[in-house]
Amino acid sequence: MKKLIIPILLLCINFAYSQAGAPATPYYNGFNFNQTGLALKQALAKKITETHTYILTYAQAENAIRFTDLDPDDATKTNLLLVYGFGPSVCTAENSPETTNENDDRRRNKNFDGVNSCQWNREHTFAKSLGSPNLGDFDAGADVHHLRPSDVERNADRGNKKFGVGSGNSGTFGSDWYPGDEWKGDIARMMMYMYLRYGDQCLPENVGVGKPVANDPAMIDLFLDWNAEDPVSQFEDNRNTYLGNVSSFYGQGNRNPFIDNPYLATLIWGGTKAENRWPGVFLSTTDFNLLSSVIIYPNPTKNNRVDIQTETVVDEISLTNINGQLIQYFKKPKLQNNTYSLENVTQGFYFLKLTANNQSITKKVIVN
Repeated sequence: MKKLIIPILLLCINFAYSQAGAPATPYYNGFNFNQTGLALKQALAKKITETHTYILTYAQAENAIRFTDLDPDDATKTNLLLVYGFGPSVCTAENSPETTNENDDRRRNKNFDGVNSCQWNREHTFAKSLGSPNLGDFDAGADVHHLRPSDVERNADRGNKKFGVGSGNSGTFGSDWYPGDEWKGDIARMMMYMYLRYGDQCLPENVGVGKPVANDPAMIDLFLDWNAEDPVSQFEDNRNTYLGNVSSFYGQGNRNPFIDNPYLATLIWGGTKAENRWPGVFLSTTDFNLLSSVIIYPNPTKNNRVDIQTETVVDEISLTNINGQLIQYFKKPKLQNNTYSLENVTQGFYFLKLTANNQSITKKVIVN
């Protein structure tokens, strides 16, 4: 969410803002940030699941939104920011309790929720019916890390459309739903959270349209791009900290790590490099561990050919047999369609070593 929002100290809600440059403590105390790729994904999934100690009901989630989604620009603490929203709308002072200058689709009176025009309701950013199984109104369906208030009619316009490429304000592009330039980063980080928290029930490929990433086909490049293009806002930090604080009345106890640091997504899935909000804590933004972006397919392979898929430009490739003999070596190999290929490899067991940016990895390869 790109909009710059001036934070307002909300003492009654006990917000403690996240700090750029260091992990939110004590939540991440003792966590191993030297991990990358799917190992980091699994560790973060375990963290946010174990710390999700307060499971809200659907009704409680609605009340929680009245705290988590307050507009920081509103000193009266009356209005909520509405996901997908932009203004102005058709709402008028006659059919809404808001004043005239509040009549737009970006904000709505926190107490004016319902099913009628000019009201807000709960939007499952991960649409319930796109879950496998359906998210329902419990557990994943009541997790406020992905529930947002939305204008009733805009919520209906989205329905259960998958997220897809677009530009400008939110709306339907082809058969897909674009959340809007202001909200696409929020959406990406919520979809990543839902994937880690609920696993196969909330696969990114089921809720968005994009190309699968090399090391995790369930994740798509669309969300990695949005995560990088739309930085975290203070508004996201505020709601993340409220939900992660068990002292908050509706605090779930767990945080969305991709709000705390969008670069965690880069470390897990590669793709477009996102902002690193914790410089110096672990890998720099200029380095990326190949372990999270390389896949050998198929393995075991056949036809005397080894294909290596990666989005990283490799400096050297070497193939050795189990006796340590160098079979093939390439310096500055040619990358075609994110794939390197080794041909004329005889049947056997090999060690494949790739080097890039002063980093290297070795993978086992079997040729039948």
